[in-house]
Amino acid sequence: MFAKIYQPAKTAMQSGKAKTGHWVLEFEAEAARRVDPLMGWTSSDDTTAGQVRLSFDTKQSAISYAEAKNIPFQVMEPHRSTPVAKAYSDNFSFRRRKPWTH
Repeated sequence: MFAKIYQPAKTAMQSGKAKTGHWVLEFEAEAARRVDPLMGWTSSDDTTAGQVRLSFDTKQSAISYAEAKNIPFQVMEPHRSTPVAKAYSDNFSFRRRKPWTH
């Protein structure tokens, strides 16, 4: 049972940073998923993968939980985005570094 600890990124439907400040401990799948021949649903016998997702306030609390329960884990650091131009008029500015094309 291997776990990964990460800070979730914001969804595409969000413009702010809500629900991104916490850390998640999620288990990796131990068995492959299979397709049910009658219904066509994808299922697995492994209940920890995909169904068990623990949230923590800090990265250190998630790490200490995994160490206390003897769960091997990998910490994935979040990617920080760089700010972009926010005004529509910046697309047509004379100080623009790249030429504007269609």
